[in-house]
Amino acid sequence: MKILLVDDEVELVSAMAERLQLRGYDADWTDSGDDALVMARTCSYDLAVLDIRMPKISGLELKRRLFELCPSMKFIFLSGQGSESDFKEGCAGGVCYLIKPIRIEDLVARIEEDATHGGDQ
Repeated sequence: MKILLVDDEVELVSAMAERLQLRGYDADWTDSGDDALVMARTCSYDLAVLDIRMPKISGLELKRRLFELCPSMKFIFLSGQGSESDFKEGCAGGVCYLIKPIRIEDLVARIEEDATHGGDQ
């Protein structure tokens, strides 16, 4: 499974990528929504893990744009300060929403669930 991690907190997103790679996942990361879109045009990702609140492009907007590029991509949202409306929109269509700080085991469990059950959009 090829995973794209996007979060404006560089230390967090790079550590997540490293921990996922140690568990056998092929994980790329970026701290920019614009860079994520470029990456998605050049590489086929199965799953994107997106921070809800980022500068320039929110996670919700980034999901919409990534979904246009790759309709089969699955999504997991992360947030440390999401509003109730973010939560409701993020969870629409069965998309998972995890609250920071996240435990890597919780993220891996959600990734496995999406891989096993196909996830919903």
